[in-house]
Amino acid sequence: MLKKLFISFSLAQQNIRSRLFHTLLSILGIVIGVAALVTVLSLIDGLEEFAQEQITKTTDLKAVVITSSTYKRVDDVMLRKNKYSYLDYKTFKDLEASSPKPSRGFIQAKGESEVWVAGRQKSLGTSLMATNIYYPTDAEIEYGRFFSEADVEQQKPVAIVNHSFAVNAFGKDSAAYLLGKIVAFDSLQVKVVGVLPADDDKSARLYFPVTLLTEEQIKADPPVAVLEANKIEDVPAIKSYAEGWLKTRFPADTTDFNVATNEGRVEQAAKGFLLFRVVMGLIVGISVIVGGIGVMNVLLISVTERTVEIGVRKAMGAKKRDILMQFLAESVSVSLFGSMLGLLLGILATLAIVPIVKAFVDVPFRAVYTMDTFMVIAVVAVIVGIVFGTYPATRAAKLDPVDAIRRE
Repeated sequence: MLKKLFISFSLAQQNIRSRLFHTLLSILGIVIGVAALVTVLSLIDGLEEFAQEQITKTTDLKAVVITSSTYKRVDDVMLRKNKYSYLDYKTFKDLEASSPKPSRGFIQAKGESEVWVAGRQKSLGTSLMATNIYYPTDAEIEYGRFFSEADVEQQKPVAIVNHSFAVNAFGKDSAAYLLGKIVAFDSLQVKVVGVLPADDDKSARLYFPVTLLTEEQIKADPPVAVLEANKIEDVPAIKSYAEGWLKTRFPADTTDFNVATNEGRVEQAAKGFLLFRVVMGLIVGISVIVGGIGVMNVLLISVTERTVEIGVRKAMGAKKRDILMQFLAESVSVSLFGSMLGLLLGILATLAIVPIVKAFVDVPFRAVYTMDTFMVIAVVAVIVGIVFGTYPATRAAKLDPVDAIRRE
């Protein structure tokens, strides 16, 4: 069987070479169709990669976020619960320490308040964040130092502020001057131990240890806890473990916590691009069908020209399936030949299109060539060859050998 298949494809190659110019004209449709398909798929893959990069920048895909559910729905009205469970620093550290997968985490509570800085008469509107570490951990410091986990454990009244806080408090070039100053807010007094570098954020911000919050403050506005996996593939396991751990630790009411990840955003984007890819593929597929008709035309002409040859082969003992296999092999070969030319043309087209797109839109966009695209092209080539080659091959196989020989 394999030997016959090899012989069929060898004969197909010889016939293509003997009618090369005619074959090229006949497969022009499939060349253009496949080129359009390659262009569309590679550009969509590039758009998807760009979208995923943007999503990754705005959301941490390795984060498992735990929030307290402080409201309930009653007759389509959201009402605050009288009682609910929440995480404090100690409870969160227990959860973090027992995580089955390597991870790092933090807990934080946000708020706004008026603060008073020693040496300044007026209060200063400030965004506050109580946390166990300043996040992100790879940030730089302009003056002083970050507060540490030890400061949090020992409930030291320290804080770091952003550059805008220093500017709003004492004007430009006052960041170093702010070190050691006492800042008061909400019955707390903390000493500034660090100032962050200048950035685009114009709001005054202050970060301090979450352990300085009282139990009443934590209950009134429960903090958000985040477990960040070292590997994205560990996120489902950490999420599942956190849900089970919370049910065990707070068995009275397991509806008081929401455990979420950011994987949904990537999945939604992937579904959108898949839909776009399918729709555009179907539209471009019309060109491929037109190309398939060209392949069928080549085969029908070949059958007509080689009628006597077919009659002689059948007279010498060739069976219907042998003739069928030969012409199907030729059809698939012609289709593959056209698809390969279309693939090269499509790649050249994307190399020309991407710079044009970048000239109009200032984004780091590029075409992406994946194995999926190449597999699609290969499958399309084989399917087109079989579908549009079946009729000419069947017609050739059904020729009567006597009638075929008499046509000479």
